[in-house]
Amino acid sequence: MAFIDLQTLIIVGLAFAMGGILKGATGVGAPLIAVPVMTSFVDLRFAVAVFVVPNLVTNLIQSIVYRRALNNRLFLLILCLSAGLGAFAGSLMLYQASVGVLEMVMAGLILFYVGFRLCKPNWQLSMLMAHKLNMPMGFLAGFLQGAFGISAPATLTFLNAIKFERTEFIIIVSVFFMTMSLIQLPTLFYLGLFQAEHLIFGLLAVIPLMGFMPVGAFLLRQATPDLFDKVILLVLVGVAVRLLWAI
Repeated sequence: MAFIDLQTLIIVGLAFAMGGILKGATGVGAPLIAVPVMTSFVDLRFAVAVFVVPNLVTNLIQSIVYRRALNNRLFLLILCLSAGLGAFAGSLMLYQASVGVLEMVMAGLILFYVGFRLCKPNWQLSMLMAHKLNMPMGFLAGFLQGAFGISAPATLTFLNAIKFERTEFIIIVSVFFMTMSLIQLPTLFYLGLFQAEHLIFGLLAVIPLMGFMPVGAFLLRQATPDLFDKVILLVLVGVAVRLLWAI
């Protein structure tokens, strides 16, 4: 791959623009769109590495903006510590496993997430149960983020079920993703999976990611949340089918 390849740059730009729309509408979910879309055209390891820097930057900004909304500090601390361990283990898996196997598992995770959202749209957890599941779910989410670049099947399914206030939900997710990025960055660098080209693509990707967040907020105001959600799920199904078709 050339150091800066125009075709790859366009793919990255479009993927992050789509991720920005979702993040602008919901406050979360950029990797859920951007990483699978990129993986449909480029290597999974490349997609995961490129997303680390934008993930770190945007979630750092959101963490600062929403810092006063955090109430459940102990919950977040345990979630982040377990996610950090999971992200390290997942990064090792990304380094060692076959890309074809990883992409097939990623497609399966996406389809599972879509199916669960459709079958259990109102699934809820009590705070007592959430504390019991906090550590294993944090580790699982971190592992998925490290190995596949998407933790939504665990993260969003788990945290959405707790029914936090929107602002606290955003700060928890933001600190959570920022923590995983801080673990991924040195780990991927040590493993040789994060190099200068990933840094440059990642820094450039911040532009469409943040630039299209207001578009997502605008689209959400024009459509019902239910319609917006169904469109996102439809896009995810299309991405999963493309991944499976390409294997």
